[in-house]
Amino acid sequence: MSNKSENREKLNFALGRENYKLLAIGFVIIIIGFLLMLGGKSDNPDKFSDAIFSFRRITLAPIVVLAGFIFEIWAIMKKPGERGKE
Repeated sequence: MSNKSENREKLNFALGRENYKLLAIGFVIIIIGFLLMLGGKSDNPDKFSDAIFSFRRITLAPIVVLAGFIFEIWAIMKKPGERGKE
């Protein structure tokens, strides 16, 4: 009887274990993208710094963040593997 209750508990989760691992990976990708946006401030507040317009901050970081969000959507939509079913 405990075997049936364990199966019911497993079925109540919206996502599988693999999905949660993929969600964590996507979250790390998003964090990396935001970390790539850091920096570029001027040492002197009276002078403007062009360092904020670097390729890393303007192009690369938003692409990495967008890729992380797309990865998150894929991780949610992915069907759990049928490896555990017998």
